[in-house]
Amino acid sequence: MSEKRIVATTNAPAAIGPYSQAVWAGNLLFTSGQLPADPAKGQIVAGDVAAQTKQALKNVQAVLEAAGLDMSHVVKATVFIKNMNEFQTVNEVYASFFAAPCPARSCVEVARLPKDVLVEIEVVAKR
Repeated sequence: MSEKRIVATTNAPAAIGPYSQAVWAGNLLFTSGQLPADPAKGQIVAGDVAAQTKQALKNVQAVLEAAGLDMSHVVKATVFIKNMNEFQTVNEVYASFFAAPCPARSCVEVARLPKDVLVEIEVVAKR
């Protein structure tokens, strides 16, 4: 088994618990869920689910870039949203970050997210 390698960047929010921003396992990169926090300010971005989705995806991009990858390397995404009625809005923002062929994806409504955000996004990418 290959050794896991940690990816960390100051261009995405720091972990708020005992976890890494991302971990390499062989040629797969697993990111932790990215919240819609501005890494420079350390604060959740103001605004609606569209603004929060955009920031969460910018944070995903920053973690991928720290690993030498980009959004085209993503093979699976998981989107956690507070309200499934906002699925279409989340989907529109999400679509602006991915070109065809898009990765596989799950979208799950959850009761609550860390820091009471509206969306959290994690991905698996392949080198």
